[in-house]
Amino acid sequence: MFRPTRAPRALLALLTPLLVLGLAACSKDDEPTSLPDGSTLLSESATAMRSVETAHIVISIDGVIGSLPIQKAEGDLKRNGDAKGDVQLQQFGQLIQLDFVLFGGDAYLKFPTGGWQKSEGGTSAFPYDPSAILDSDRGISKLLTTATNARTEGSETVGGVDTYRVAVDFDNTAASVLVPGVPPGVKGQVWLDKQSKRMVKAVVNSPASGSTPAATMTVTLTNIDAPVTISAPV
Repeated sequence: MFRPTRAPRALLALLTPLLVLGLAACSKDDEPTSLPDGSTLLSESATAMRSVETAHIVISIDGVIGSLPIQKAEGDLKRNGDAKGDVQLQQFGQLIQLDFVLFGGDAYLKFPTGGWQKSEGGTSAFPYDPSAILDSDRGISKLLTTATNARTEGSETVGGVDTYRVAVDFDNTAASVLVPGVPPGVKGQVWLDKQSKRMVKAVVNSPASGSTPAATMTVTLTNIDAPVTISAPV
C-alpha cells in the first residue's frame, strides 16, 4: 500500500491554513452582508439625481411596453426637456427611424428622406416626453424614491463605472410617468455609481397584461452633466 512520506504531510499541514484563509478572502466580497443596504442606496441616488442637469441617454425596448411605440431612442437631454437625437418607431407594423430636436417647446423631425420639418403640435406631438426624465418631482428621482423591496445584489462595472446593482419593485404611478400605460407589477434593477450614487442604468421589466406579452426596457445614462448645446435646426 502507498504511504505518503512525511514531507508531503508536512507541506499539506503548512498549506492548509493558507488555503482556508485564501478561500475566505475570495468569498468575503460575495457575502450579502458586505454590501450596502439597498434602500439607503436608492435614497442617496434619488438625492444625487435631483441635481443632474444633462445626460446622454439610450432607451431600448424588447417587446411592447406600455403605450410607447418606441423601439430605441438615443440622444442628449437637458433638464428643461430640450433634447436631440434619433428614434426608431413602430408605425403600422413598420419600423421608422428619424432624427429629432426638441427645443423651446417645439419639435423638429427629420425622416430618412427630406429635410427638417417643424411639427405643428410642438413637443406634444412627439411620441415621448423626455422632460420627465430629469425632472426632480416626476422623473428618475421620483422613481427611485418610490421604489420598494430594494435588494443590493452585487457590484458590477457598467461602461467603465463601478456600480452597485440593486433589484427593486417600481411604483406603478411613478413608472407610468416615464413609461405611459405600463401595467402594475413592474420590477427591475438599477445600477448606481459607487462614488456619485447617480443612476447609470436601469432595467424595467413589464409583466404580461391581457394579450400583451412581457417586455423589457433598458435605460443607460452617460456623460452626466457634460455640456450640451441644443438649438433649432436651420
